[in-house]
Amino acid sequence: MYIALLTYTAPETEVDYALPDHSEWVRKQFTKGLFLVCGKGNGAADRVILTRPMLRGKLDAVLASDPFVVQRLARYDVIEFTASRTAHELQAINEALAS
Repeated sequence: MYIALLTYTAPETEVDYALPDHSEWVRKQFTKGLFLVCGKGNGAADRVILTRPMLRGKLDAVLASDPFVVQRLARYDVIEFTASRTAHELQAINEALAS
């Protein structure tokens, strides 16, 4: 699994113009089943995304297609980890990890 940390590299006034495109892109990733959780960061990252397990190259390609990245308004830092335990409420993640 991965945690993708998005950091703005442009002023937020510029980022705001691309926000509708970014939001639509995020929606599509959820529809495809690639993203599990996303939200605003409270610290070093401006936004945080938790993804399903996938090949790292695939994740890199997905993140590179984010309108924020395409327009050079933000960059991603990715943390890969192997989940060894999840809450029962996240049964779908448990099943994905077992396969």
